[in-house]
Amino acid sequence: MRTVLVTGAASGIGAAIAEAFARTGDRVLRVDRTPIAGEDALTADLAEPLEVERVAAWARERGGVDVLVNNAGFQHVAPLEAFPLEAWQRMLGVMLTAPFLLTRALLPGMKARGWGRIINVGSIHSQVASPHKAGYVSAKHGLLGLTRVTALEAGPFGVTANLICPAYVRTPLVEGQIGDQARTLGIPEAEVIEKVMLEPAAIKRLIEPEEVAGLALFLASDAARSITGACLPMDLGWTAR
Repeated sequence: MRTVLVTGAASGIGAAIAEAFARTGDRVLRVDRTPIAGEDALTADLAEPLEVERVAAWARERGGVDVLVNNAGFQHVAPLEAFPLEAWQRMLGVMLTAPFLLTRALLPGMKARGWGRIINVGSIHSQVASPHKAGYVSAKHGLLGLTRVTALEAGPFGVTANLICPAYVRTPLVEGQIGDQARTLGIPEAEVIEKVMLEPAAIKRLIEPEEVAGLALFLASDAARSITGACLPMDLGWTAR
């Protein structure tokens, strides 16, 4: 039985990934700022480095981690000149510094066991940019770089590191963006989905969280042992243009 640590596991993509691994018989350690019931769940604010260190220590106390899923994230939409410094710092803390700290803390155990999987949940915004998302785009671009460095350093020890890069997924985070974008752009919410979120895509629908979970399961399988350092797009054809 493997031990899987999933951050941002209370809802959306994180919840779907945690549930998918649990169905396979893995032990799943769930972390979120929102409390989750159960002895294998921990409430923590990943914007705070000391809280991240507490998560790592908690995981090590449970025997270490075989699969690390860095998924926690949030969005803030604002023009660059009005983007709050506090939001910028918090976004980089949760979506870039926390994955770095957890990887740094848990990778030695994976190396010692000769096997491990680090699965970072990025975004299409790990590859391309959108207006009014300076913090999110910067964090997700940085996460791609962290993933590639990890892959190079960890590969000789039987550990892979990959980035899942979905377009818009049907989650509370995306649903919250619809109203934010509508206010920022001065358009109706229905137009945000059609003209902002799905306009570049070949497939005109939102991605379901379970689809992302399916790719995470594959990356943790032996069938994916030769895949590392990759940004795996689930972008509905966005980058095919």
